Amino acid sequence: MNFNLVLNITGKVLMLEAVAMCLPLGVALLYNESALPFAYSICILLAVGFALGLLPRKKGFFAREGFFAVGLIWLLMGFFGALPFYFCGGFSSFVDCLFECYSGFTTTGATILTDIEALPRGILFWRSFTHWLGGMGVLVLTTALLPSMGIRSHFLIQAESPGPVFSKLAPKQSHTSKILYTIYCVMTVVEVILLKLAGMPLYDSFIHAFSSAGTGGFSNRNLSVGAYNSPLIEMIIAVFILLFSLNFAIYFLLLCRRAKDVLQSDELRFFLWVVALSTLAVSINIFPVYKSAWESFRYAFFQVTSIISTTGFATADYMHWPVFSQVIMMLLLLCGACAGSTGGGMKCSRVLLGLRSLFREIRQIIHPRSVSVVKLDGKVVEESTVRSTLIFISCYFLISLVATLVVSLDNFSFSTSLSAALTCMSNVGPGLDVVGPAGNFSAFSPLSKLVLSACMVIGRLEIFPILVLFSRGAWRRT
Repeated sequence: MNFNLVLNITGKVLMLEAVAMCLPLGVALLYNESALPFAYSICILLAVGFALGLLPRKKGFFAREGFFAVGLIWLLMGFFGALPFYFCGGFSSFVDCLFECYSGFTTTGATILTDIEALPRGILFWRSFTHWLGGMGVLVLTTALLPSMGIRSHFLIQAESPGPVFSKLAPKQSHTSKILYTIYCVMTVVEVILLKLAGMPLYDSFIHAFSSAGTGGFSNRNLSVGAYNSPLIEMIIAVFILLFSLNFAIYFLLLCRRAKDVLQSDELRFFLWVVALSTLAVSINIFPVYKSAWESFRYAFFQVTSIISTTGFATADYMHWPVFSQVIMMLLLLCGACAGSTGGGMKCSRVLLGLRSLFREIRQIIHPRSVSVVKLDGKVVEESTVRSTLIFISCYFLISLVATLVVSLDNFSFSTSLSAALTCMSNVGPGLDVVGPAGNFSAFSPLSKLVLSACMVIGRLEIFPILVLFSRGAWRRT
């Protein structure tokens, strides 16, 4: 393991985080709030980042270093990103600060806050801005801004990017990162403009656009998006979280006028069909609750898109809906968004590969001599990819069950404990009962909050970088 180079890269990312904190610092000054929480944090980040950057570099950066660096960087970014929360004094413990920050960077949106509107605007801005930074990926941003790091950045992005298969949009990884962030920034700005035109205050527009772009779900209102009670605002946010839930390669193909390739995407068709059928089923199921076809569709569409995109915004408390609709929400939570998007969950491509692998096994049982393959987008999927997908799904549920076991020590209901673990692993935010759309995670013990924070990071990095970080073999120098 090339520790010096890994720590050197970590130092650069931490200095980039310090630069990112300058934006909420400016917001704090704009609203005549104390800028000291950000000033202290920036100084600490610059000192640590500069010290790590002085370490002598040695050549040799491969997949092992890439996975190790990604796991370490995300853990440290969450730790140092929690410092403004701690210094502002609005949180009861540093564990709460860590939970909130990891929830931000991993775009989970789970919160321990009971009165969000009591916090300073600069802190709330940083809270949502972590969604935007973590949504596309911290290391994607790093390679876009610092293309000449002297390493094979492909290994870093491969470890951070969601989905079973990673592919570059351009020959150089730095060019791919710039393309992705250009699309990301343009879509974010467009949403800010549309929300402002729809009647939302400019500050609130930035907060909700950051959360939508990262499919995170943090709001500056206690009632989330429901506080505005505006169908137009709800539809704008719902459409954009759907757009951010799609593979960003689709937008690149559209810009290259390759719409035919977009239409051949099995994952895209699967995702849209799931959204459409789920919205229809929930609308019919909750019709007796609202007594209006439009109201039923309005709330069903928003909550379906919010959950499958793993954003977690709320306009209604689905705990008051029939159990059938609640079960659909939990299934959507597990499925998640598309690979290559800012969304979480297992990803639609993995679910599709898992289903097609199941059908192939059934065919081979019926016809033992047949030779069949698993295809995606009309192309044969390599057996190694199918195998890693099935291993990922197994690890996903195993870690969720272990986390549920630990969280159950707090003696909440089974649905609360299980949904808390699953919603953090899927980076969604709301679950069931105590952690439902109208609830929060404040009642959990410090141990449970740390375990759930770990689930957020493991889910966002899709398990393997964190497993590599804590494996004994990764710490060997040879």
